[in-house]
Amino acid sequence: MTDSEAHYRKMTETPVSRLILNLGIPTTISMLITSIYNMADTYFVGTLGESAQAATGILFTVQAIMQGLAFMLGHGAGTHVSRSLADRDADKATMYISTSFFTGMGLGLVIGVLGLAFLRPLVHFLGSTDTIAPYAMDYGFWVFLAAPTIICSLILNNGLRYEGKAFYAMIGLTAGGLLNILGDYILVMKLGMGVYGAGLATAASQLVSFVILLIMYLKMAQSTIRFRAVSRNFKIYLSICRVGLPSLIRQGLTSVTMGLLNNMTKPFGDAAIAAMSVVNRYSNFLICVGLGIGQGFQPVCGFNYGARKYDRMHRAFSFSVKVTTIVLLVLGVAGFAFAEPVVTLFRRSDPEVIRIGTETFRVQILTVWTWGFITLSNMYTQAIGYGIRSTILAAARQGLFLIPTLLVLPNVWGLRGLEVCQPLADVLTLALAVWMMTKVIRTQKAQMAQETA
Repeated sequence: MTDSEAHYRKMTETPVSRLILNLGIPTTISMLITSIYNMADTYFVGTLGESAQAATGILFTVQAIMQGLAFMLGHGAGTHVSRSLADRDADKATMYISTSFFTGMGLGLVIGVLGLAFLRPLVHFLGSTDTIAPYAMDYGFWVFLAAPTIICSLILNNGLRYEGKAFYAMIGLTAGGLLNILGDYILVMKLGMGVYGAGLATAASQLVSFVILLIMYLKMAQSTIRFRAVSRNFKIYLSICRVGLPSLIRQGLTSVTMGLLNNMTKPFGDAAIAAMSVVNRYSNFLICVGLGIGQGFQPVCGFNYGARKYDRMHRAFSFSVKVTTIVLLVLGVAGFAFAEPVVTLFRRSDPEVIRIGTETFRVQILTVWTWGFITLSNMYTQAIGYGIRSTILAAARQGLFLIPTLLVLPNVWGLRGLEVCQPLADVLTLALAVWMMTKVIRTQKAQMAQETA
């Protein structure tokens, strides 16, 4: 049996629960490690003061933009890779992943050059105060320098996942994450390099992840990375971007709302910005659970859609929703109970940051259980090519509902208004997702009955 045939049987015959866990657990672990090393920056920099800690939250906005572009190219190409492999066409898969990879490298170079050239005005635009800006510039220098490797690492990671090689994708991200934590400890705590050292550790870890993931892809994947395979057909780029657009919107709007949140928090002082930074980092840690299982589900959904096995898609969706909802409920209860110790871990000596952070975290954790269904609905519609529906869902939580609430509630209710914006957006997005998925699955079941007849 050839590798192509073995992969086809694995994706279309393995019980969906086992297949999703085999693909989703390594992805979840790698995303959690990535989130942990993001929190490590917050933890170690938190020892330097609230302004230094707030700087990492300011640059988190920029990192979200890079991740959005990487996910657009990675998910867009990955969906086509899984469908091409379902058709046993490795050359077409190579064309898609190569086009995505070198496009991402080009975008990373452009972002890096522009970011370094306009670093000072950019950090102020993203919400830095005069006291935060010097730290944000130190950290941002390394973030922009690492832009090409940040984007290309995520493209390679997604490519491996869509090929069913989630374990190898996990190795690359985990190695970089652990190196970042070690680098933070040495450069910030031992050598006293401050925020500049935390940024250097982030850049070095991203480079290591990139090298490992590239080696894994060249050795383990059915497709490969070749410059000669890059497409010159504009329709190919359009197809990648169309399928991956929901990922860009999801991450891009996260960046927009983070910048807006930082600016809306300015009147409440550096302590409030630092507290929001801590809460957002930990919330991102919880989101990784939903995204990890979802990214294990997505290649299964896309592959079986290409193989016209709709019933497996529906069973995979149902299983994934149940797992993520249960896990997020457990984490939500634990987070609510231990909110103060979690925030204190990052800001031990600042009672005002602890007070605001604890209150905000407990309010936002109330709707954590909705994130699984919302995320999986978005990934389901994206994997089967329902571009408009997927784009609407991707834009809903961080854009259609959250931005208006951020613009209105803080002016009406002060800091408490900021705290309730995200939970309100979660509930509204859940209602939209339930309505949309009911219609999508009903339509597909009718199509499946028609084809069977």
